[in-house]
Amino acid sequence: MKTWMIVSAYILFAPLLGGLLAGIDRKITARMQGRFGPPVLQPFYDVLKLFEKESVAVNHVQNFYILFFLIGVIFTGCLFFSGGDLLMVIFALTLANIFLILGAYSANSPYSSIGALRELMLMMAYEPMVFLVAIGFYMVTGSFGISNLVQSNKMLLPYLPGIFAGFLYILTIKMRKSPFDLSMSHHAHQEIVKGITTEFSGSTLALIEIAHWYENLFLMGFIFLFFTWTSPWGPVVGVLACLVVYFLEILIDNSFARAKWQYVLSSSWAVAATLGFANVVILQLLQK
Repeated sequence: MKTWMIVSAYILFAPLLGGLLAGIDRKITARMQGRFGPPVLQPFYDVLKLFEKESVAVNHVQNFYILFFLIGVIFTGCLFFSGGDLLMVIFALTLANIFLILGAYSANSPYSSIGALRELMLMMAYEPMVFLVAIGFYMVTGSFGISNLVQSNKMLLPYLPGIFAGFLYILTIKMRKSPFDLSMSHHAHQEIVKGITTEFSGSTLALIEIAHWYENLFLMGFIFLFFTWTSPWGPVVGVLACLVVYFLEILIDNSFARAKWQYVLSSSWAVAATLGFANVVILQLLQK
């Protein structure tokens, strides 16, 4: 399939798949809690309702930042699914998140400012592990190109078990699941109202939700890279692994209370230093 077709499919269908995953997430969460839960299509109803509401903003600058947050996330996904450079994908995603943080700061609200501070702290927590993922992929395949990783003649997971485990750990942060949903939560237990999104409403809040649908889909793409290879069964195994990991994140979300920020930061760095760095060192020794 041509690159432009893959990118076009991502732009058009990623929000549909992302919203569907969000609906399944809500349904499974409700069943785990002994409730029936909303319809699977409820996230789409919510977003459409947000577009119908008036968007009240402290200043127009915050809407500008959120628009660029959405564009940045879409651009990051396009880079990923076009087979671009993995380091560029990481940098683009970081830049997109910075726009979200600037939008929260521009509102001048104590609640959104606290959420923005927590988001910055979470970025400090997960970034080392994300870069170790890129380093691990390079050490095994000799390339940062995602197209080369997908066309690898071997599954990468057996070479990167520590890095994969570390990525699973910080994936809970990126997907905003408990116990690491400090800056923003999709659930009602968020004690700082809605954290970083407190001062956003209407269509602006809808854009943030759509951006997360895009983001969750290409985060699953990282999981896919660990499991796929050039065999006809490679993509099948990769997709099944993504589904299992997504369910695991839902299970974790409903099994743990929120942690303190000190624990999130120290534990994420500890995981990166032990599982991730140890995996890199072992790979280096094996290649000598």
